[in-house]
Amino acid sequence: MDMLDAAAIFAAGIAAGGINTVVGSGSLITFPTLVALGFPPVVANVSNNIGLVPGAVTGAYGYRAELKGQRERLLRLGSASLLGALTGAVLLLGLPAKAFQVIVPVLIVVALLLVVFQRRVQAWMLARREKSVPHGGPGLWIGVLLAGMYGGYFGAAQGIVLIGLLGSALPDDLQRVNAAKNVLSAIVNGSAAVLFMGAALFGLVEIDWTAVLLIAVGSTLGGLLGAKVGRRIPPQVLRGVIVAVGLVALWKFLA
Repeated sequence: MDMLDAAAIFAAGIAAGGINTVVGSGSLITFPTLVALGFPPVVANVSNNIGLVPGAVTGAYGYRAELKGQRERLLRLGSASLLGALTGAVLLLGLPAKAFQVIVPVLIVVALLLVVFQRRVQAWMLARREKSVPHGGPGLWIGVLLAGMYGGYFGAAQGIVLIGLLGSALPDDLQRVNAAKNVLSAIVNGSAAVLFMGAALFGLVEIDWTAVLLIAVGSTLGGLLGAKVGRRIPPQVLRGVIVAVGLVALWKFLA
């Protein structure tokens, strides 16, 4: 890896950290960058996942004001993210990448529809309940579990899927939903990263630690910057940004 390659990976890490905090899909920048520079896909995927963990943590920290009052909800949903992430990471180590790539475009489309029609879906779901369910009920837990499996396996557009699920099932505004998404994404990335590092000790997967370090430093800066920008974006504009990034993600997967 020369200085130009290192600079490209670092810049991609900054961009990914910011995009992940505001919307999600930052891996659509870092993962293709690593592959374009000659990294094998699995090495790129695993190294990218580990490198983005610090950015996910700083992004969640940047939204700490919007996280107030969500502790019980995040403990409940976090268990689904943890279990799903570990399951997805195990699948990555044992299954071919095509197994999940088939369903990724479908997940993105469903997530975008949930974001676009969030208010209507949210109102419909709340109207069918006899009382508000702050944590979203068992249906949301299962959805977060499946999103965690996807995130542990690959993760690009994981944030969009989570925003679609959380925004439709929770009686909260989009900024608080985005804050919860950042925490759950951090749990997914962190859990999968721990499993990957353990697998690397037994030679089950290869990790490029230089790439990890560059992405980690870049995503940390990007996460802090993304939180400052994202918290100031009006809900309608944020919804538009989410849809735009989601369409780009869908195009990349289908291209």
